[in-house]
Amino acid sequence: MNRSRTMVALVASLAAASLSLTACSSSGGEKKASSPEASKSAENTVKITVSANNPVPREKLKQGGTLTWAVDQYSEQWNYLQINGAEYTTDSVMEALLPSPFHVDENATPYVAKEYFSNVQQTVSNGKQVVTYDINPKAKWSDGTPITWKDLASEANALSGKNGKFQVGSTTGFEDIESVTKGTSDQQAVVTFKRNFGDWTSLFAPLYPAKYTATPDAFNKGYLNKIPVTAGPFKLQSLNPTTKTITIVRDPKWWDQPAILDKIVYRALTSDAGPGAFANGEVDFINIGPDPSGFKQAQSRKDGEIREAAGPQFRHFTFNTKSPVLSDVNVRKAIAQAINREAIAKSDLQGLNWPPLMLNNHFFVNGQKGYQDNSGDVGKYNPTSAKALLDAAGWKTSGQYRQKDGKTLEVKFIYPEGTGVSENEGKLAQKMLQQVGVKLDIQPVPSDDFFDKYVQPGKFDITAFAWLGNAWPVSSNKSIYQSPQGDNNFQNFAWYANPEIDAAIAKSAGDLDPNQAIADANAADKLIWEGVTVFPLYQRPAIFGAKKSLANLGSPQNQQEIIYQNIGFTS
Repeated sequence: MNRSRTMVALVASLAAASLSLTACSSSGGEKKASSPEASKSAENTVKITVSANNPVPREKLKQGGTLTWAVDQYSEQWNYLQINGAEYTTDSVMEALLPSPFHVDENATPYVAKEYFSNVQQTVSNGKQVVTYDINPKAKWSDGTPITWKDLASEANALSGKNGKFQVGSTTGFEDIESVTKGTSDQQAVVTFKRNFGDWTSLFAPLYPAKYTATPDAFNKGYLNKIPVTAGPFKLQSLNPTTKTITIVRDPKWWDQPAILDKIVYRALTSDAGPGAFANGEVDFINIGPDPSGFKQAQSRKDGEIREAAGPQFRHFTFNTKSPVLSDVNVRKAIAQAINREAIAKSDLQGLNWPPLMLNNHFFVNGQKGYQDNSGDVGKYNPTSAKALLDAAGWKTSGQYRQKDGKTLEVKFIYPEGTGVSENEGKLAQKMLQQVGVKLDIQPVPSDDFFDKYVQPGKFDITAFAWLGNAWPVSSNKSIYQSPQGDNNFQNFAWYANPEIDAAIAKSAGDLDPNQAIADANAADKLIWEGVTVFPLYQRPAIFGAKKSLANLGSPQNQQEIIYQNIGFTS
């Protein structure tokens, strides 16, 4: 799926994830992608065929119908820009309901979303970067209010970082804005930057109504357990926490091409339950991820098919630096070196006929321009070095596990219950760490509470999940690595602060020269590896189960977006 462009979304289960090269969505195009896409690992080069989204022209689709879409959790926060809102479910629903200035095509190139903006243009005025947004005069919020420059101005202010009471997931790009002013009419917004921002096409995605971004209370609570206002081809019909379903229906007030489908029902299922529901025909679309059991179950559906892509699926471990045991970078490095990433990748992907691709960069993926291996010693499996680091840190062998000052070297690993891939990774890591004298305690937690009640507040030592990304690999990932400000860690769940990383990312985000932006991003990446906070495991495939007749939805190609009004069935 398309992600909020200034931050990445995250998922608790294996149900969805991508970093940047290929977003986990696609939109209805006119050419089916079938050419091989090369992905390169440190040892070899493999070619994987891209099978996209069953693109079918609108006029050839059956009018109406209901799509049942499996998601990984039932969300509470429907403001995707709020710190607890950057989740797969929130994103998948709100994309159908809210405006964005740009779409992304199959070549990962942004283009203006004409249904919302008639034109968006970048210029330079008095030496400053200026972007002018011409809003489609037909565009209105569901309460009848026109979309105006005030909506952009209010959102820019909320996300600027000037007021910490706005609990934002990211300030990227918005902190570089000097002003948002009215242009020639209420339907024109003029955005002037005080510092260059190269990924300016990523801003205001999604756009919320001004009244819900005007104050911290409105921003933080306006979309909490409710979706009061929309502006898309669909509108909300119901939120049902009992059945864990979200239902959206075609909006008759939509001013552009109407949605083909009558409704979409999002159904929250754990990753263990989802493939079975798909196989039984209970859901029409599911992101399976690297789950051999789920893959096999999904293949058994007679009217279903697997749609898979050589996309960047970023499995990783996050190390919480607020944890007393993991506050020492050398302990974190030792744990990283004791983990055999390739063995974990092979185990996770067993039965999928998919090669393990180690990921040695936090911004770019194998095969993507800019990718280089910055992992250094941290990324190399080296139990001997791990033992030496722990010895030097004062953790001495005492029986099966190490001790220091009478305390056992014990680390808590949490994962969302019902998520087989995370459980598998935890169990494998447990055995590996035991070999160097580290005790890893594995604790499942409720899936719906995983992020909001455990990961976000830092109630863990190590955890595993996957990130969702988009076509803006640097600016969208900034929130993961930027230094926390007070109680706001943005999406930096490791709670790691490093001004050098902040400066390097800021420089890359401000580069208007793409090649220089890549160089600066890799400089930042080397620092991130040295900090040992987000430890990439491998780049995994995007594997989806879809009803055969489902069109214009499936596996991604180069961050290509879903165009929700074009989703439908052929029969």
